[in-house]
Amino acid sequence: MEEWVGQLWHKIITRSARCDYPHAAVRLEEVRQHAAVMFRALGGEPGLRLEASQESEHRARRSLLQRVAGTGETIELAWCDEESLRLPARIAWFETRDLNWHLYLWLAALAANSHHEGDWLQQNTAATATTLQRYPGLVARYRKLVDAHLKQRPDPQQLKPDEARQELAIRQCLLDPVIGGKALPEAKRSPHPVPLWLHPEPPAAVLASVAANDEEEDEQDESHSEHVETEKRRRGGRVAMPDGRDGLLAFRMESLFGRAEYVSVDRTTEENEDADAKAAIEDLDVLSLSRDRKRTASRLRFDLDLPPEQNDDLYLGEGIALPEWDYRQQALVADHCRLQPMLARNVEPVALPDHLHAKARHLRNLFAILKPRRIWMNGQDEGSELDINAVIEHTTDQLRGIQSPQANLFRGFRNAERDLSCLLLADLSLSTDSYVNNEQRVIDVIRDSLLLFSEALAATNDRFSMYGFSSRSRSHVRFHTLKTFDESWSAEVRGRVQAIKPGYYTRMGAAIRYASRKLSAESSNQKLLLILTDGKPNDLDKYEGRYGIEDTRMAVREAVKQGVQPFCVTIDDRARDYLPYIFGSTSYMRVRDAGELPAKLPALYVRLTG
Repeated sequence: MEEWVGQLWHKIITRSARCDYPHAAVRLEEVRQHAAVMFRALGGEPGLRLEASQESEHRARRSLLQRVAGTGETIELAWCDEESLRLPARIAWFETRDLNWHLYLWLAALAANSHHEGDWLQQNTAATATTLQRYPGLVARYRKLVDAHLKQRPDPQQLKPDEARQELAIRQCLLDPVIGGKALPEAKRSPHPVPLWLHPEPPAAVLASVAANDEEEDEQDESHSEHVETEKRRRGGRVAMPDGRDGLLAFRMESLFGRAEYVSVDRTTEENEDADAKAAIEDLDVLSLSRDRKRTASRLRFDLDLPPEQNDDLYLGEGIALPEWDYRQQALVADHCRLQPMLARNVEPVALPDHLHAKARHLRNLFAILKPRRIWMNGQDEGSELDINAVIEHTTDQLRGIQSPQANLFRGFRNAERDLSCLLLADLSLSTDSYVNNEQRVIDVIRDSLLLFSEALAATNDRFSMYGFSSRSRSHVRFHTLKTFDESWSAEVRGRVQAIKPGYYTRMGAAIRYASRKLSAESSNQKLLLILTDGKPNDLDKYEGRYGIEDTRMAVREAVKQGVQPFCVTIDDRARDYLPYIFGSTSYMRVRDAGELPAKLPALYVRLTG
């Protein structure tokens, strides 16, 4: 009974203290695409990701109900940093969904024009004035948001003098941002938050700086994991591993003179699963992470770091130095990466797996239509017989006094070959070891896709090659040779495809540069680079986030300048957040069901090659 009364009281007091409107809430996922378009169309940096912001303390004066209920201490505001544009995961400031929707778009527009100097008040006032001046169509929307928000702000007459001066300055800047320029007056307390402006003190992103030689990073955890579905984005930080000897010591008085052995409990190596772990993480606002260097006796470590060369695939040469794009310096850093060509060791020739026979037969019959056929080529300078139509036209021109510079009077029976070369580049990173269903992993789907793709193209006699890639820092980008342009599709090549396995990380820029170099050496007029991946570019070192995306984008642009046509096929659900920026809106395709990839890849090839 006491617990029930407590829960009822908590529900009543929390509901009474609320200042938002849950029934009119708009979530970031609903407006993500519109906000991204607004941000980039109005001048925002196209390489920034759009992510949910995290809650932070505002330290402003709270109402009595909020203090009793223990709410209102944190707030989600928007800000823009070097890596991403961060918008609240949920906006319910106003009574109508339209106003909350418009607030998302306004924040995106404001962030695109927020490059100004000064304190929080001056920066946001100048950004607001610039946005309204450049885009007058936003004025009416902005006025509606300001009118609705001013009704929610505290009355200056009920505040202390220093806080009232702050509030009056903020109100004046909201109503007329053009007159801004003065700094925010000082006060003991922070002003009431302004959801129409960007964050006054954005939380610093906690970056996990990882050394390239850190062996622990490659440790694979095959324990069961459960995804936490939540709108809330949490702050994280790295802390030193606690030894458990600091803090409050609790004991019963009768055990004062007893002795006990201290046991350090590491949650990451605890054998028993905690059924309440998911609920616990949902209640936390800040997650502190630490690394315990101790090993447990119940685990075995194997095949995690690079295997010895005698047990690894064959190394073809000493490696190839490749450049990498550093967007911070806006420069191509020469010889920054080392790509290692590799070939599977001790591969045995194999036949096509039984479960692919029917699909392969169907694809071979369809692609046989694309196989070059022997046809008569008219109007040639040499051939097996005269072209009667060309002879008549040439004779007529001579009778009319027209002198033809070159008379192509012959025709021949020749092969009408398609002048194209295709290179398929498959992502073999560690993420391909995950399961797409109860029977197949991503690597299994990729393997079947490569086999069916090759069976289909072998029926057309088109020139094609296949490679796989993964990486472990910039000094070791693994580039696996599956089939070269000069090899025919054979049982030995099938053996290499069957031997592929999940590797390490995804340094995509280096792999694309080397693949483009191989395609550029082809004499074909049409050069197609098909990239098959399941996630965004990443690696152990700084090749993460925007850095990896910018380098991959630059590698794609370099490939286009070399006459190569890149196209990306992905099964990543978040592909729309970064692939349009890397490849363009028409040069990528997301396969919703990974199991359909083996059938869709050959069909995509037909569409791209005409």
